[in-house]
Amino acid sequence: MRRLKLGSCPDSWGVWYADDPRQTPWSRFLDELAVAGYRWLELGPYGYLPTDPAELAEELDARGLRCAAGTVGGVGGPHRNFREVVAETRRVAELTLAAGGRNIVFVPVPGYRDDATGGYLEASELGPEQWRALLDNTNTLGRLLAEEYGLSLRFHPHADYQVENQRQVERLLDGTDPRFVSLCLDTGHLAYRRADVLGLIHGYPERVGYVHLKQMDPALAARAEAEDLAFGQAVALGVSVAPPAGAPDVPAVLGALADLDADLFVVVEQDMYPVDFDLPLPIATRTRRYLEETGDFA
Repeated sequence: MRRLKLGSCPDSWGVWYADDPRQTPWSRFLDELAVAGYRWLELGPYGYLPTDPAELAEELDARGLRCAAGTVGGVGGPHRNFREVVAETRRVAELTLAAGGRNIVFVPVPGYRDDATGGYLEASELGPEQWRALLDNTNTLGRLLAEEYGLSLRFHPHADYQVENQRQVERLLDGTDPRFVSLCLDTGHLAYRRADVLGLIHGYPERVGYVHLKQMDPALAARAEAEDLAFGQAVALGVSVAPPAGAPDVPAVLGALADLDADLFVVVEQDMYPVDFDLPLPIATRTRRYLEETGDFA
């Protein structure tokens, strides 16, 4: 049975924020997403797409699009500012549920660095009390989403946040409740920090709940590390690339995902902020064709 569903998201059109003049206008994004051949989408930053449920439903229906997930971001990680995290998660959950989605992707940004300047905002490693808060609060958030909204929390490891490498991801999974917390397995961010993507799939098969499929240029990732660049600065250099140009190996990842006993959304992400508005559509179209030729999607 085909159990992988292919989608995309605003990030692949250069969208990182709810409102930014350097970003593709939301109506153009939706038009081009449909033209590129995608039928599932992740909503992206709250406020980028219409937040009125009736208007959002009308816009998606008009283009034959369906919601795979809502996205929580912009409030930092759950080890701090937890009241703000909960408030943002609730409003995203309400819109996601109204749009027919069943997943909430939690993206812990901003992290410990400033994307534009590269400056450090806090330590790159959490202390024991911060780890305890992260694990407890993530469990609380997952339980809230499950019990009050019937939604699933997918935690997104992210470059320049304190859950970004193999050791940290495993600590998060080992310390949280599998009933309420699973991964948004972002293959690009994990590869950027040299995590073993296939090892995570094989080692924690029941915790892979959702996938962001992206690739990174290994040479540019190595340069970013050597020059101590922030992730946003690396993106500006072009570190995020279209498959099959980078790492990890897409056929191997799709094969491992297909072997899991799970229905999974595989959402294409290619970080391109900021980007010329004419660039995303042809890249997205080529990427969809490549992935459909490579994987076994429903």
